[in-house]
Amino acid sequence: MTASEGERRHRHAQVDPLAGLRTPEDPPWDVYLTGTVFLDIVFTGLDRAPVRGTETWARGMGSSPGGVANMATALARLGLRTSLAAAFGDDHYGEYCWDALEQGEHIDLSASRKVPGWHSPVTVSMAYEGERTMVSHGHAPPAAKTAPVHAPRARAAVASLAPGTRAPWIAEAARRGTRVFGDVGWDDTGRWDLAALADLEHCEAFLPNAEEAMRYTGTDSPRAAAHALARHVPLAVVTLGSEGAYAVDGRTGETAEVPAIEVEALDPTGAGDVFVAGFVTGTLAGWSLADRLAFAGLTAALSVQEFGGSLSAPGWDEIAAWWRRVQSYGGQEPGPLTRYAFLEDLLPAEARPWPLRRAVPTVGFGRNA
Repeated sequence: MTASEGERRHRHAQVDPLAGLRTPEDPPWDVYLTGTVFLDIVFTGLDRAPVRGTETWARGMGSSPGGVANMATALARLGLRTSLAAAFGDDHYGEYCWDALEQGEHIDLSASRKVPGWHSPVTVSMAYEGERTMVSHGHAPPAAKTAPVHAPRARAAVASLAPGTRAPWIAEAARRGTRVFGDVGWDDTGRWDLAALADLEHCEAFLPNAEEAMRYTGTDSPRAAAHALARHVPLAVVTLGSEGAYAVDGRTGETAEVPAIEVEALDPTGAGDVFVAGFVTGTLAGWSLADRLAFAGLTAALSVQEFGGSLSAPGWDEIAAWWRRVQSYGGQEPGPLTRYAFLEDLLPAEARPWPLRRAVPTVGFGRNA
């Protein structure tokens, strides 16, 4: 697909954060990523964790594409031309996820594959007390169906690093100039060996949460962990949950810390993915380190106020609405408003209506359900 075709597919985006940087020689995609797409079924409004042997009723429920779809959707809703390589089942769940991502979010799926006879992985998530508990089921698709051997040309890629495993496309993409942002999950082996993350050497940035960062570095504080990680990767970003995020640029020694925005969380599913998407957006746009952290934290905070993972990601209209709302409150301390003043140059004077898809209680009502 050409760059012009990619632009037409993404003309729904209200703001192009890279508008002033684009040239005819650019790669066709801003971000490439690969991984597993789940159908997420999320229960919210639980007063407490389910108790063994009892039935618990939830006040809210939503279904949406999950897994790697969380980050792909967040990137696309922030105006980045996004290409996703994933396997999709040929069941109703797979069809719904494909349609929601390609038609609803204008994500390029030309590198993705539909696998006959393979059922879609499913995750059931229960949100309560600001946390979540998940149960997942699925089988690995045929290896040849998960991702192409060669990643398409892109400005950036988000890679999920796995202990003891190399993904050849990461090294190849880095050699071609793609800026690789490394994400990581919980180490089920319990070894927490940073050297086992072999593809970290190809990453420009690494973005673990506080617990993961401390375990991988053997440090006793998230900030110490960030400094330790910055000796292995050019940019280390550690998310601190309700405390915000802390980053260290190992090339310059610059550090930045931004507190979290206090919101009433409905569902935290996918908030970490939205944070990464916001940080990637700011990095590609050339913003300062502190602005990138602030923007990533803002997008993550807005996402937890909606059901589901992927379809809770905010678009520019919601960011604009938040900014105008907080400016309207009287008697505020000027510091927090100054922290987000960089948004003024990004947001349109009047946000165009952009109805975002949201998680629905069920799937199968039709293509627009």
